[in-house]
Amino acid sequence: MTFYSFVLLIHIVAAVVGLGSTFGMPILMGKVRNVSQAKFALSVSQGTEKLAKIGSITLLVTGIIMGIMHPDLFKEIWYIVSMVIYIAVQPIAAGMLPKKAKLQMEILENHDGEELPAEYILVAKQAVPLNNTLYISAIILIILMTIKPF
Repeated sequence: MTFYSFVLLIHIVAAVVGLGSTFGMPILMGKVRNVSQAKFALSVSQGTEKLAKIGSITLLVTGIIMGIMHPDLFKEIWYIVSMVIYIAVQPIAAGMLPKKAKLQMEILENHDGEELPAEYILVAKQAVPLNNTLYISAIILIILMTIKPF
């Protein structure tokens, strides 16, 4: 196995670990029906967010290493577009969504009773388009990196 193949293997494993945990969250969050379930789901989400962050950073680092090892990649449109998409969604992944989750947890911590508060539901609905943007971007990135269409 060449060093490049090893870096590529790490890149693929990082994608599975990072993206797999990310894609599972809508299923978990969609099952929330009361405050206890919401608190549990948010705590699980925070744990898997760590996997997503590690995977995401590893993807970036290994992607750049592969580009350095094969500088022609920096001339490939699929590679450049992939980097642009990755950078473009980082404010959502690293900033906006974690802030929404933190706000949701604060709302739950300051709420009495088991019925989900309206504020929590509003913030959850605000997060949906952000999550959808991340999921669509991830799918596009996977397509670009596997098919290399241009």
